[in-house]
Amino acid sequence: MSEPVLADRPTGEVGAGGPGSPRLLGGRIPIARLREFALVPAIVAVAIAGWIVDPVFVQRQNLINILQTMSEIALLVLAQALVLIVRKMDLSLESTMGLAPGVAAWLTVSEAGQGLDLLPGALSVPIALAVGVAIGLVNALLIVRFGLSGFIVTLGMLIMLRGMLTGISGGQTFFQLPSSMSYLGTTKWAGLPASVWLCLTLFAIGIFVLGYTGFGRSLYAIGGNEDAARAAGIRTRRTVAIVLIVAGLLAALGGLLLSGRLGSVAAAQGDGAIFTVFAAAVIGGVSLSGGRGSLFGAFTGILLLFMIQNVLTLGGVPAEWIDALNGSIILLALVMSRITSGKAQD
Repeated sequence: MSEPVLADRPTGEVGAGGPGSPRLLGGRIPIARLREFALVPAIVAVAIAGWIVDPVFVQRQNLINILQTMSEIALLVLAQALVLIVRKMDLSLESTMGLAPGVAAWLTVSEAGQGLDLLPGALSVPIALAVGVAIGLVNALLIVRFGLSGFIVTLGMLIMLRGMLTGISGGQTFFQLPSSMSYLGTTKWAGLPASVWLCLTLFAIGIFVLGYTGFGRSLYAIGGNEDAARAAGIRTRRTVAIVLIVAGLLAALGGLLLSGRLGSVAAAQGDGAIFTVFAAAVIGGVSLSGGRGSLFGAFTGILLLFMIQNVLTLGGVPAEWIDALNGSIILLALVMSRITSGKAQD
């Protein structure tokens, strides 16, 4: 059964296998592997530019701050990359990032913190993660079971979940969060924020699963040709459902990390994050057409965007111009990625 799966994957792409699929550079290094590092030169260039703009950029604390603030959105990038690889998309991730910790705060925070104080604070993290799983289950039911458009379903979910957070919060911010919610966003393990360790660990697990397990190979097969994957014996519907549920779980965890770091859950938490998420994934080489891309590339994509944002801030760029410059830089990064990878993007 494994041979047809490998054959269905796009030739020369990350995760491809089978005879003759990875082209070799000098007979040794697969070009597909080199594409994973397409953004590394850009990251190095931004690091040098940051050091020139302000030497503070390369100081340890600033680099840690970049990694910590990046880690929360990076979990959404990880989730979106998995969903895109199976040729779906999830626009609701940004709203899940807000609603999951919002529901947890609503049920556990005291009335002084504008919650209902119905459940002990120790349950806040399980509640938030359960909300993320539930959202993923609903997405999977509508997309996989009923065959609805993933774009339209998750767009509707994005709007509905955003409205639910506004409704339960009354448009206000939850504060005085339980210590269990604040822990992951504030504590340090071995000198680094726990959120950074969690982010790196989850990306490492994802890279291993996609590159070295049958389940990971099945994601590429489904994204490349779902009918062929089904004919090869892959349970495509169950696999896609699992990916959507995992995506909801990762978005909820990202929301917990953000809420813990800020010590609050705003009614607008997560709004607009999906644009950064898609930009990072696509810049990192994940195809919108499914079946291609790597999690390492997605990670370098979000790292590059946050490094650029930090350089702009240190350079004293007015806040009102940052979005315009970010958009321009995203386009430039796409061009650089296209040049270094040697392959057209789609």
